[in-house]
Amino acid sequence: MTAGRSEMAELFHRLRAGVHVVGVAAGSRRGGFTAAWLMQASFEPLLLALSVNPANASYPLLRDGGGFVVNMLRQGQLELARRFGTRSGRAEDKLAGIRWRPGRNGAPILEDALAYFDCVVTASVQAGDHELVLGRVLDGQILDRRGEPLAYAETGDMDGSGALYPAGF
Repeated sequence: MTAGRSEMAELFHRLRAGVHVVGVAAGSRRGGFTAAWLMQASFEPLLLALSVNPANASYPLLRDGGGFVVNMLRQGQLELARRFGTRSGRAEDKLAGIRWRPGRNGAPILEDALAYFDCVVTASVQAGDHELVLGRVLDGQILDRRGEPLAYAETGDMDGSGALYPAGF
């Protein structure tokens, strides 16, 4: 099958993925970014795999801090996803005005998230233009039992990824 760029983007957006704000911290610095490429990687130990763009302004906090918090967003939190996904932490404090508390390594747990996983980095490997980070889950909680996860497909082309897909296989 030969697909055009927009059809390729639509195909990959149909992969069922949630939308998350990944909180990171190193020393007294805090930040976060929106991520959809996340999955459970193991039961024993409990591991999550997260794909991160190393050019992201928050990446050094993840690398230097050695941990992260996955804040699962719920339906209706598209603007929160946009805030953490389209603004640069180099230019502003994305946490300003957001209710949060520090996780085990200081990474932000968003109080209004659907749920969270607090993780420590156990390994990472380069994966094309991203880095695949494995995190051992140390803690987690469902914060809103009635909410439904925000799906990546609901974000449209908020992240501009439609232009990054190749025109064909």
